Amino acid sequence: MSEVKQNMKYVATTCPYCGVGCGLNLVVVDGKCVGVEPYKRAPVNEGKLCPKGMTCWEPVHNPDRLTKPLIKKNGKFEEATWDEALDLIVKKFTEISDKLGPKALGFQSSCRTINEDCYALQKWARAGFLTNNVDNCARICHGPSVAGLSLSFGSGAATNPFEDVLNSDLIVMWGSNAVEAHPLAGRRVAQAKMKGTPVIVVDPRYSPTARLADEWIQFNPSTHIALANSMMYWIIKENLEDKEFIKNRTKGYEDLKKTVENYADVESIHGVPLEKVKDFARKYANAKNAVIIYCLGITELTTGTDNVRSMGNLSMLTGNIGRPGVGVNPLRGQNNVQGACDMGAYPNVFSGYQPVALPANREKMEKLWFLKDGSLPDWYGVTLTEQINQCGDPIKALYFMGLNPVVSYPDSNHVMRQLDKLDFCVVQDIFWNETCEYADVVLPGTCFAEKDGTFTSGERRVNRVRKAVDGPGESKLDWEIIGLLAKKMGLKGFDWKTGKDVWDDMRACTPGQFGVTYEKMEKPESVHWPCPTIEHPGTPILHREKFSAADGLGTFFGLEYRPPAEVADKEYPFTLMTGRLLFHYHTRTQTDRCETLHYEVPESYIQINTQDAKELGIKQHEKIKVRSRRGEIETIARVTDDLAPKVLFMTMHFHKGANTLTNTALDPLSKMPELKHCAVAVEKIQVVK
Repeated sequence: MSEVKQNMKYVATTCPYCGVGCGLNLVVVDGKCVGVEPYKRAPVNEGKLCPKGMTCWEPVHNPDRLTKPLIKKNGKFEEATWDEALDLIVKKFTEISDKLGPKALGFQSSCRTINEDCYALQKWARAGFLTNNVDNCARICHGPSVAGLSLSFGSGAATNPFEDVLNSDLIVMWGSNAVEAHPLAGRRVAQAKMKGTPVIVVDPRYSPTARLADEWIQFNPSTHIALANSMMYWIIKENLEDKEFIKNRTKGYEDLKKTVENYADVESIHGVPLEKVKDFARKYANAKNAVIIYCLGITELTTGTDNVRSMGNLSMLTGNIGRPGVGVNPLRGQNNVQGACDMGAYPNVFSGYQPVALPANREKMEKLWFLKDGSLPDWYGVTLTEQINQCGDPIKALYFMGLNPVVSYPDSNHVMRQLDKLDFCVVQDIFWNETCEYADVVLPGTCFAEKDGTFTSGERRVNRVRKAVDGPGESKLDWEIIGLLAKKMGLKGFDWKTGKDVWDDMRACTPGQFGVTYEKMEKPESVHWPCPTIEHPGTPILHREKFSAADGLGTFFGLEYRPPAEVADKEYPFTLMTGRLLFHYHTRTQTDRCETLHYEVPESYIQINTQDAKELGIKQHEKIKVRSRRGEIETIARVTDDLAPKVLFMTMHFHKGANTLTNTALDPLSKMPELKHCAVAVEKIQVVK
């Protein structure tokens, strides 16, 4: 027994799944992860974990892990040395860049891996190839949050920490199913409810989160702006707006007021009875401290940025910004969605959201990165979804780090056709995934348990990630791989030895996070940015005295309702919504290798209204066919009254699932595809006897 104890250790780290940023202890015995134990000092989750967090150790030593570099030769992958693989990547990317220029390359970073990896990739893309064609998968979840909140408040991030809901007098959850997608944030809401704080959930579906609520407001899919505008009309009509806040801290109010005058009664659009809209408006406006929590139900639409700005409009109209218990807070889907954006893995900003268009920012980066004066580009790079559309012309090569676009991007068939057009493709990941089939080189990276670094949660809290075990086989740290590629190109400034070295490189050029040091993150476990100096304690609540915009003012926008890009019709009479599931994560690369989670939900399914199922002769758990203008799938029917007639719901996690059907139409501002809304047809599969 004493020998076992001697070889056992707990390693405090951060969960690798959603953006809540739960702390946990990995249990390590003889150099192997064998389990998880509560980390009671963790400020976010107080030692509690969801099913994914409890099983996060299981994929670490899975035999499916990538262990050696692979190069495709004559259509088949062969094992290669690191030098062979890295030399080939440098050769191909350099040849393409030299011949066709910086816009012929694309780089896509993951929201699953640590901040240090994201910073390294975008730095290499910019310093090595002078391109801004760098993006991350926040584009297809919270790109509208970055764009919308930046336009409204001057900063594209959550305004308040999760635990702050305990200071609220009203919690509005709009387009968020936190109980399943962000369980420990949902736990905070449940704690507030137990204290007597009312919870209103606004969702077309009677989700597990709606079951938690005191009031569920069911509205027609994708009609957020019409509903928000109607609420604001009645708040202004009944003189419930915060006049002093509007006068002293905002601009654009007259534009908003004029726009909402046409939305007094638009039940025909959003489907909510007028008296219920009025009641909702009064409750929100009259609450002393009201908070809005939202998620992908708001963002993943062609109106995503406007939907987010509508949430900003509501909060400023009632003065619910800049103090405890209020604010507008997006729940981030992946563990490092916030961080990947913070690190500058974005086509128009360096780390800390410093615009590439400003000469002073480019000059600073050129000096710190040992580049020639005037070398960094000022143009807005190509976004993640647009990079896929441009495969073949002008983009000839793509580099994916920790991404599986064949499953996670809209219209999977389109993605596969486009990837086939590339001259060269690299996938860097911990497991073989569906996108690897389209790669020329596959590189084995390391998972969260094998690296030192940081994740930044959805509340701007930078949390430490600590190495517990070594990576398998010849796998390497992801930032280390990028550093080796850069050094083969003769670039300076990539001589990192540790994750801390990469972090300090980022801090040196990022004013808002200069004070977030590894030492400071040891106690009290984490730091909220902005944190501009070593002495600064961090900033849990934004916009207390003024907004982050240059003039210090929040901006109202008069936003008109626009219908979705594709609506149900005679040929495709159903509206399909997508979402998350408690037991799986993103493309299931990790969770499907957790025995317990796979057992709970081993295959895809689709929810269909009881009346619709009866009319089509579809029975519970029967296999059905669903098709859109882009493809078709077979899946299992779950018959329910949680949805209105002609509305369907399907999770996003499965290959040959929802994203075979979804639409590539984009939000014009954030380039978010309309993953939450498309028109489909449903039919019963006739069994031949």
